[in-house]
Amino acid sequence: MEKKKYECEQCGYIYEPAVGNLNIDIAPKITFEYIPEHWVCPIYGFEKMFLFL
Repeated sequence: MEKKKYECEQCGYIYEPAVGNLNIDIAPKITFEYIPEHWVCPIYGFEKMFLFL
């Protein structure tokens, strides 16, 4: 499995699909593309604007 990470363009929050984020109901292995469009950054609530790292 390729290790991918995504970084919020606004605040720097890092989303790692291999880990997910259970605090916001995103299970491990959920790819960024499958996170709903209405999802927002858990740090400051910014829209889904992330950079692939």
